[in-house]
Amino acid sequence: MQKDPDRNVVGGTLLPCSNEPVTGFFRDGCCSTGPEDLGSHTVCAVMTAEFLTFSMETGNDLSTPRPEWGFPGLQPDDHWCVCASRWLEAHAAGVAAPVILGATHERALEVVPIDALISHAAPA
Repeated sequence: MQKDPDRNVVGGTLLPCSNEPVTGFFRDGCCSTGPEDLGSHTVCAVMTAEFLTFSMETGNDLSTPRPEWGFPGLQPDDHWCVCASRWLEAHAAGVAAPVILGATHERALEVVPIDALISHAAPA
């Protein structure tokens, strides 16, 4: 039995977020999710210096390469599937990263209001 395609927050088929660097909980380039993704890595965000600093200050260093985990370290303008709750924290702190709506999984809406995502939509 074939699985239904993942959907994005605007109702379409989930688009890839990034293959350079390769992102996603499943490291498939998409913000796909499943029951094992306890952090809900569902928001496709465009990294900014402010977001990366905020993330580091709140306990998740996304800037430092971790070759032992196959993690290259992120820089501004990289696209990355971030945890919905961390993105929402950054939004509340005024440093939310821009969001690629078509690549943000619909399950992000379980944590983040659609209006918040739309207000930070990255230019197409």
